[in-house]
Amino acid sequence: MALAALLLLLLLAAAPAPAPAPAPQAADARQAAAVRELLQRLLGPRAAAGFAVAVNRSLAAGGPDTYQLSSPPGAAERVRVAGSSGVAAAAGVYRYLRELCGCHVSWSGAQLRLPDPLPAVPGVIRAASPNRFRYYQNVCTQSYSYVWWDWPRWEREIDWMALNGINLALAFTGQEAVWQRVYLSLGLNQSEIDEYFTGPAFLAWNRMGNLHTWAGPLPLSWNLKQLYLQYRILERMRSLGMIPVLPAFAGHVPRGVLRVFPRINVTRLGSWSNFDCTYSCAYLLDPGDPMFQVIGTLFLKELIREFGTDHIYNADTFNEMSPLSSDPAYLSGVSAAVFRSMTGADPDALWLMQGWLFQHQPDFWQPAQVRALLRGVPSGRMIVLDLFAESKPVYQWTESFYGQPFIWCMLHNFGGNHGLFGTVESINRGPFDARRFPNSTLVGTGLAPEGIEQNDMVYELMSELGWRQEPLDLQQWVANYAERRYGARNAEAAGAWQLLLRSVYNCSGLCANHNRSPLVRRPSLRMATGLWYNTSDVYEAWRLLLGAAAELGPSPAFRYDLVDVTRQAAQQLVSEYYLEIKRAFESRSLPELLTAGGVLLYDLLPALDGLLASDPHFLLGRWLEQARAAATSDKEAELYDLNARNQVTLWGPNGNILDYANKQLGGLVLDYYRVRWSLFVSALVESLTTGTPFHQEQFNQAVFQLERGFIYNGKRYPSQPAGDTLEIVRKIFLKYYPRAMRRGRVGAA
Repeated sequence: MALAALLLLLLLAAAPAPAPAPAPQAADARQAAAVRELLQRLLGPRAAAGFAVAVNRSLAAGGPDTYQLSSPPGAAERVRVAGSSGVAAAAGVYRYLRELCGCHVSWSGAQLRLPDPLPAVPGVIRAASPNRFRYYQNVCTQSYSYVWWDWPRWEREIDWMALNGINLALAFTGQEAVWQRVYLSLGLNQSEIDEYFTGPAFLAWNRMGNLHTWAGPLPLSWNLKQLYLQYRILERMRSLGMIPVLPAFAGHVPRGVLRVFPRINVTRLGSWSNFDCTYSCAYLLDPGDPMFQVIGTLFLKELIREFGTDHIYNADTFNEMSPLSSDPAYLSGVSAAVFRSMTGADPDALWLMQGWLFQHQPDFWQPAQVRALLRGVPSGRMIVLDLFAESKPVYQWTESFYGQPFIWCMLHNFGGNHGLFGTVESINRGPFDARRFPNSTLVGTGLAPEGIEQNDMVYELMSELGWRQEPLDLQQWVANYAERRYGARNAEAAGAWQLLLRSVYNCSGLCANHNRSPLVRRPSLRMATGLWYNTSDVYEAWRLLLGAAAELGPSPAFRYDLVDVTRQAAQQLVSEYYLEIKRAFESRSLPELLTAGGVLLYDLLPALDGLLASDPHFLLGRWLEQARAAATSDKEAELYDLNARNQVTLWGPNGNILDYANKQLGGLVLDYYRVRWSLFVSALVESLTTGTPFHQEQFNQAVFQLERGFIYNGKRYPSQPAGDTLEIVRKIFLKYYPRAMRRGRVGAA
């Protein structure tokens, strides 16, 4: 402990100097080569012949990223692209592909039918980002979306990031391998480490101190595979001019640390989100304890030795957990200790912190508490992510985070839920309002979804806004988007997108994309069905898209959208049948209850499951097979299968965060949601036929056994699509559209 105290004195001796502005580490030539390699992956042989790429950081003249497009007469290549960084050049390429070639790249597919010859750039197109950073990711995305990814999937994602101009992104993969070494060096044994780490699908919350142990132990083979994956992720990000954000120590420690250091000053935080202390109640080191600096600096030095650094680190000490004290002195002491542990390993460290806590617990985080936490770090050495700025911006009531730089983020999605949703008016206006805010410290815009691979349109819009100086004309933008996405101008598809733009994608006020449709909730007689839009707009968009199928059917992106809009229509129909079931039960009409319940159970839900099973993006089997493919043994495969199933259903051993990460997937609708609905309808029928009251708590206990049974049923689900999507949609449409339009109305479904 004397050594630790000496280390602490040394750390405190030097006040941190202003850090240099973070910049890409790769040489300009390496970044240009990386963009050329990206183009080769994207366009094949036409890349080399069509594009000349150069990176010259002086293009930005010390300011934000800039790109320039031109077609000099007589040049061997049709298009010359210059960027101040690799990602700036890639963003310029994607603008050319979008606006001059009518192309599109998204999670659900790419439309890359290039004109021949490539069109010349009219004059010179030059664009500069209005801000320093274009950020991507959420700490939770690591578990809800990336958890089972291999390198080919990561490679596609990093390509997508570059094309959308992302230059700042989390790089959290592989950190448990480093923590394993650190904990062993501190004297913990392997069983204590195994007790601490969660299973892979829940590591996001282990890293933030919310959870331990659940769905573990974490196999050592997992750590090794993730370590090597991180090498490739970092090399690719850096080669393109991105700045990866590495994790740092937030103050949470395993219980085993108390055995090794019995005099350590540790306090146990409260439980988190319906978990008891079996799996939560983190141990938090006191910021004044010398071991805080020993552990924090040791971890970061080991991490930097392993991966190198770009000098920006993330740590979240109080994510959805109340601090031990509201005393400003305590809070500033915590943030000062976290930052000192960073600068002890890297004198140029910048702290990137999620600002979710401030809006999540506003009763605790009053102005004095927010100011204290932020000002415990030297001005300019922290960047705050205003994580939910499209709905609940924090900068407005914190005087622009009391002088610390911040990034205006669109959170958009919770839990990776499916569901058409957007706040397009807010995101089209919000970043520009933030820039004009008095004494604004805005330094960037960001995408911060908990889960991805949904609502492509919203993410393309937000990415494009990162390069704009003023808001877009949304109606014109979405018309162009539909044409690019499908590779053809089609009046019916264009009309469908205008309807979606004004309805599902235009939620105003306090909106959160957390799907609470009765379809994906445990059934009860008290479920909400209200919506923010006119459901008939979705039904009409459904009709128009189906009408466009004769022309656009070969487009993978079109088929994906047709499935997604049909899925949304079916979700609305489930709510209508639920209301019929509820009314029939309350009026004690058994025939009506049997009719509505029968349609739901024996036709609509099976039809929806069959529809989802026809598209590769909506398969439960794909999610589960990705999990099993990450394993190195049958035992690991079973553990990962449990992780994958539990996350999208019970989210915990006892339904602790039940249905938070709900998905609409082929296999899951039939074997999980439909099974619950079947038990619910049966319970209501029994209540009417026997004259006994329906007890929700008794139903909950019974249905929990079915929910848990799904997790352990051992069934292998198809990982390849089956069936003709267009034919399945037509059958559902012909059966349900007439009824749907009779019932569609504002705020109902």
